[in-house]
Amino acid sequence: MNALLIIALLVAMGATAYVLVRGVMAMASGKDISGQQQQMYMRKRVLYQGVAIMLVVLILLLAGGRA
Repeated sequence: MNALLIIALLVAMGATAYVLVRGVMAMASGKDISGQQQQMYMRKRVLYQGVAIMLVVLILLLAGGRA
């Protein structure tokens, strides 16, 4: 169970990093004048970061219960 949570955490962290890089690339290209694409990337990044934080909290709670 703990290994599954750690794998899920790594996936969430990877998704966060991927979306962050894509957002920076979209911003640097300057093609999206309205900013809709950057907002979409920002929302996804915040969502994935939230999932990663929840997984960290869950892992810490489960690890604390074993001591």
